[in-house]
Amino acid sequence: MVDFQGYIAIMLSRPHFRALLDQAVAESPVTALLGPRQCGKTTLARQIAAEVASTFFDLEDPLDRSRLSNPRQVLGGLEGLVVLDEIQRMPELFDLLRVLVDRPDAATRFLVLGSASPDLDRGSSQTLAGRVRFVDLAGFSLDEVGSGALDALWVRGGFPRSFLADDDRASAAWRQDFIRTFLERDLGLFGIDVAPDTMRRFWTMVAHYHGQVFNAAEFARSLGSGESTARRHLDWLASAYMIRVLQPWHENLRKRQVKSPKVYLRDSGLLHGLLHLDDLDTLRGHPKVGASWEGFALHEVLNVTGARDAWFWATHSGAELDLLVNEKGRRYGFEFKYADAPRRGRSMLVALEDLGLERLFVVYPGPESYPIHDEIDVVPLADLRAVWNLAVAN
Repeated sequence: MVDFQGYIAIMLSRPHFRALLDQAVAESPVTALLGPRQCGKTTLARQIAAEVASTFFDLEDPLDRSRLSNPRQVLGGLEGLVVLDEIQRMPELFDLLRVLVDRPDAATRFLVLGSASPDLDRGSSQTLAGRVRFVDLAGFSLDEVGSGALDALWVRGGFPRSFLADDDRASAAWRQDFIRTFLERDLGLFGIDVAPDTMRRFWTMVAHYHGQVFNAAEFARSLGSGESTARRHLDWLASAYMIRVLQPWHENLRKRQVKSPKVYLRDSGLLHGLLHLDDLDTLRGHPKVGASWEGFALHEVLNVTGARDAWFWATHSGAELDLLVNEKGRRYGFEFKYADAPRRGRSMLVALEDLGLERLFVVYPGPESYPIHDEIDVVPLADLRAVWNLAVAN
């Protein structure tokens, strides 16, 4: 039995992300803390703001927005740390921040928090190029909650309020409320002009295609729209940190390789919410259990490796690799198997040879590590960080 309330201290501290944020604020005039709504950005920002001379603006609060009716005068006269929460509500501030941080005597530091917007990433990276440091925040990871809570994290997902709910019923209810609020309120606030019912249908379709190659034509037929509309919906959900679009790796191998991306829901709890899988027993008996495990384990691998660039690889003849990352000029592969004792497959050997992998890890939910080839190891997800650190240290 997991004592979920015992994890409240994690929600309040998040030491790994706090360290990244402290360093970014110290070294950069502007720090952008980005991530989905309700993942804990405001909690971290208020924690930092409480420890230094600071001014905090919540741009979802009408009073704070009215305080910035003359932003040049207000922000230009502040010192210390200035926090702008939900900056996508006032994207015009990016141009002003560039002017303020370029002043010869500028000593003010800006911490901007953003949930999603089609223009947010582009506006911050283009307008503030060379002046902004990005920190991406997600929900709880296995490193934070510990291996004893692996099943709970998988079922409930990493959003703090979902993971920390009193029981599975309350967690499932929170996620249904989150989905409804996102569709009926947040889409409009993010400047995404699409009917909530249409986006719910699209999002649910992605849940059913979780871990599969995205076929815009098939989605378009189901929605009764054009392929460009289906791709635009996908881009919107990706910009809101709801979906991960994993691009294919391809090179000159004299083989026909898949060149369309795979799609995953970033948070396993939201996947289960859209599929109405509210507890572990229901999940284990569902046809999507393997795909759910793949997405959950892939997310954890990216947390562990810190890889910003990652791909999958597949050929039309059937060879494939779930995840490919580069580390120090070397290629590492990952396969995800929801099985008691994964075995070596021909596809693994093809990927190992064709891609020149340094090593291939088969990540599964079991308790023991064991080799199935000189360069292929089966690894429990709970042991992944230790195994990865050892592999890249050599």
